[in-house]
Amino acid sequence: MFKILIIEDDVKIREIILENIQKWGYEGFVVKDFSKVMEDFTEYQPHLALLDINLPAFDGFYWCGKIREISKVPIIFISSRNSNMDIIMAVNMGGDDFVQKPFSLEVLLAKVNALLRRTYSYIDVDTSILEYQGVVLNLKDSTVLYQQQKLELTKNEFKILYVLMKNNGKLVSRDEIMRKLWEDESFVDDNTLTVNINRLRKDLGNMGLDDFIKTKRGQGYIIQ
Repeated sequence: MFKILIIEDDVKIREIILENIQKWGYEGFVVKDFSKVMEDFTEYQPHLALLDINLPAFDGFYWCGKIREISKVPIIFISSRNSNMDIIMAVNMGGDDFVQKPFSLEVLLAKVNALLRRTYSYIDVDTSILEYQGVVLNLKDSTVLYQQQKLELTKNEFKILYVLMKNNGKLVSRDEIMRKLWEDESFVDDNTLTVNINRLRKDLGNMGLDDFIKTKRGQGYIIQ
């Protein structure tokens, strides 16, 4: 049974979410002491986290960053804040989706189902690695190996690199990458993809792979 951690300070909202995710067949746990978010996270070991932005003491961006220091578990932000900057911040901190309050429980369920399916079932290949020009992508632990260096990727970074390496030598359009990543169910826009591509390039550049992902202006990306 998938376990979902609810980090939301509005008692009514979190209880409604908890009640409904249990109806949907998931297990749920509500954070009540917001000085112990990471303690609850590490003890509960959720498969997915629902995270509000406006929280007591530290905001959701802070807690997302702390979670990302130890885990790649998918995170859906739930907030009344919906500016482009909020969404970009959510992506930059490692969030996977963004739901604006007030929200439909049916929409939330669809996003939870889709994200769990993609995170825990989307690899459909027999091999456990992809290799190209000395770069090894491990499909089991979402890491990249290159010249005795090892890099742990976020879920989105891993899926972008997976798509590009699987299609090495072929041009992959931005639209195709977005479909592969979010299947048109999450916040799909050019800013979101650009942020993730830039972050991935920076990580690879730190390993000496500055030109591994090439841009074809107006067309997409290619590894060659």
